Amino acid sequence: MKEMSIDLETYSDVNITKCGAYKYAESDEFEVLLFGVSVDGGPVVVYDLACGDSIPDEILAALSDENVTKWAFNASFERVCLSNWLKKHHPEYFTGYSIPEDPAGQYLNPASWKCSMIWSAYMGLPLSLEGVGAVLKLQDQKLKEGKDLIRYFCTPCKPTKANGGRTRNLPEHDPEKWELFKKYNQRDVEVEMAIQKRLSKYPVPNFIWDEYHLDQEINDRGIALDMDVVENAITFDERSKTALFETMQDITGVENPNSVMQMKAWLSENGIEAESLGKKDVAKLIDDTDGQVEEALRLRLQLAKSSVKKYQAMQNAVCKDGRAHGMFQFYGASRSGRWAGRLIQLQNLPQNHMSDLADARAIVKAGDYDTLQLLYDDIPDTLSQLIRTAFVPRPGYKFIVSDFSAIEARVLAYLAGETWRSKVFAEGKDIYCASASQMFSVPVEKHGINGHLRQKGKIAELALGYGGSVGALKSMGALEMGLSEEELQPLVNSWRNSNPMITAFWWDIDRAVKTTITQRIQTEVRGIRFFYKSGMLFIKLPSGRLLSYVKPRIGENQYGGESVTYEGVGSTKKWERIESYGPKFVENIVQAVSRDILCYAMKTLRHFFIVGHVHDELIIECSPDVDLNVICKQMGRSPDWMPDILLRADGYETSFYKKD
Repeated sequence: MKEMSIDLETYSDVNITKCGAYKYAESDEFEVLLFGVSVDGGPVVVYDLACGDSIPDEILAALSDENVTKWAFNASFERVCLSNWLKKHHPEYFTGYSIPEDPAGQYLNPASWKCSMIWSAYMGLPLSLEGVGAVLKLQDQKLKEGKDLIRYFCTPCKPTKANGGRTRNLPEHDPEKWELFKKYNQRDVEVEMAIQKRLSKYPVPNFIWDEYHLDQEINDRGIALDMDVVENAITFDERSKTALFETMQDITGVENPNSVMQMKAWLSENGIEAESLGKKDVAKLIDDTDGQVEEALRLRLQLAKSSVKKYQAMQNAVCKDGRAHGMFQFYGASRSGRWAGRLIQLQNLPQNHMSDLADARAIVKAGDYDTLQLLYDDIPDTLSQLIRTAFVPRPGYKFIVSDFSAIEARVLAYLAGETWRSKVFAEGKDIYCASASQMFSVPVEKHGINGHLRQKGKIAELALGYGGSVGALKSMGALEMGLSEEELQPLVNSWRNSNPMITAFWWDIDRAVKTTITQRIQTEVRGIRFFYKSGMLFIKLPSGRLLSYVKPRIGENQYGGESVTYEGVGSTKKWERIESYGPKFVENIVQAVSRDILCYAMKTLRHFFIVGHVHDELIIECSPDVDLNVICKQMGRSPDWMPDILLRADGYETSFYKKD
């Protein structure tokens, strides 16, 4: 036996959407119902475990055999489920991995598992089996009845008179549906195998599978949560919201201060006509009001803080070991190959700016609501700033948090050959000051000479690197930061004039893409290669990784000019034609290269316990004697495929996660 293709149908009383696969599979109620498998490309066999079938010993043994490759679509689910199932029913066939001190060791080693969903994502295809089958126009499609069958057999049901008060549907409750469910399980394996066959011309490089296995290891390891902080924060938020709600009722006389209609009517009675009560709009209204109206609006902003949802997500996701697992989706962003967040969404947490963060955290951990209320005017904001601090190292360990300094700006300067910027990085200077100095031809120092220009340099850097113009500056909040409408276009012009190599790079990439698509020839711009094969545009990055664009065409944009379109999952979350152009491709490339640099750092630091990562940052759980400087130095090493890029990593040690 060399390989197996596997698909499971399972039951659990845990909601997988809210809680994730790890918590779902560790439930005492968890069961494997159907085990569909093809060995070495042979016919699919469905083992009906719910009705007494047994899986052959050679297949059970192969699950832990590193010489047998296990394939599945979203293989993480099958591997995590089978880890728990084997330990419970066939412990003699379970083999963990890593060292005893590593929480990742409680799962099957991912090194011999491969995922056809990741293969699909690498090719720019959807992340669902149904979606991939439809795009590839496979002869065998996923059975559409599947969702109903899963709802019927795989989740608890409501007790009713009609079903005799039962809370779960078993095969004997609907034998016809059960037979269809077995066909559904068989078809899923067949579709997965058809995807592998169709994509066989475009194999995923081994180094990408190595990155996937490292990702699985990090998800297996998980990250510890301080549940005292989490549960007290939820309780405090509830008490605070109740008090705020009652105070608003007293001030306004409105029955439901959360009602937009009722609050608009009250504001109107007080001479304020509000088109919207969104957070930004309320903040603007506060500046123009006083007295009770201002107080009511401030209270409304506090009520609108949604910090409690993150704490509830932690409560949902935490497993029996006190850790949240499965928070990272490898290749979640197909355009760049970056990770996407899952469950608690570590990539999307509020920042913290409190000088007394540790004190506030200690009060919440102790459950002392009265002291928190006494010391902090805005409890929802305080709880929001404490969200990160709920992530903690396990006892006897510390966190080292290390991140790259201005990684995208460094990569863009390197790829475009904008040498003055690379010199700024080499000298360890502030890129925002340097950019403002370049734009306005005067020296600019933070908190020093012409320091007021730094903000203009910063907003220009953040908004204009990928072809952005006046609209991008506005989206970044340029007007709110004090810039006038008349300053915006000159700012765009100054930035582009100061960065001629980057500006030229956008349009060189634009021409290369169009030439490759129209003439089907390979082109190259500053080491980035473009080629067309079997209806796909590929961009080869310095790391050797490919970015894939499905069915590219030359079309016409809204301004009547020439543009590139390709098929992908768009802003509507549906498969559609997406329009792009040079600067947008540059953004994809720069973010992709930045991701590859982070991956390189993760590989060089994989002997430490990496528990999380966010774009350009690593969170490492380590023993107290690990040297922060060693970690930062190692992380700042240039990869061998881009040896002369100037990188720098900074970091800090902490007993809880925070934004330093």
